[in-house]
Amino acid sequence: MEHFPYSDVYILGGPGMPPKSDALQGSLDLLVLKILSRRPQLHGYAIMSAIQEISDEVLRVEEGSLYPALHRMEEAGWIRAEWITKETGRRARIYEVTPAGRKQLGTEESRWRAVAAAVNRVLREA
Repeated sequence: MEHFPYSDVYILGGPGMPPKSDALQGSLDLLVLKILSRRPQLHGYAIMSAIQEISDEVLRVEEGSLYPALHRMEEAGWIRAEWITKETGRRARIYEVTPAGRKQLGTEESRWRAVAAAVNRVLREA
């Protein structure tokens, strides 16, 4: 079994529940690749915002986790980055998924589904 060294995605607490930082350990690659496969050419803040928005404000990614992960995924060849100049004159680094990243996304999704199914089996049997 692969070890995931990152606590990178936080579950925001619902009513009466504190935020939990370790529940989605190792899921950041999956979330980023999925967001970028649906919405190409996003900058880092937009990726963080999309994860929080699409999850109905349940998940949050911190900058300190996202940017090292983006760099690591770029080095792995899963995403490519490009500097652009926005209408405001500010520069932004935008990201998009590569063919290798789409393949990795399939692997990550399969792994996540297998883990989720196993957790559900335990919950049903416990």
